[in-house]
Amino acid sequence: MLKIKLFCSAGMSTSMLVNKMIEVAKKRDLEVEISAHSETKMIQEADGIDIALLGPQIAYKLSEAKKVFEPLNIPVEVIPMQDYGMMNGEKVLDFAINLKK
Repeated sequence: MLKIKLFCSAGMSTSMLVNKMIEVAKKRDLEVEISAHSETKMIQEADGIDIALLGPQIAYKLSEAKKVFEPLNIPVEVIPMQDYGMMNGEKVLDFAINLKK
């Protein structure tokens, strides 16, 4: 089971994106657990995850996020703005999976 957590500032649009990613994963028969969290919870939510993604609105927090996740061998990146804006669950899911390769 692949565990992906998305971090953002407010959470509303990111929660919608999470739902779209879960729909795509179900269609592909992928075992994933995807959830959205506030960027203030990065440290508390780091345990046991495989991939961390940041919403584009908090791209400025990437270096801080790398300090949290990289020592735990968890890849972390900012979701591409266009895919986030279009709520493209398929592209964001693929983006996340490719970080783990």
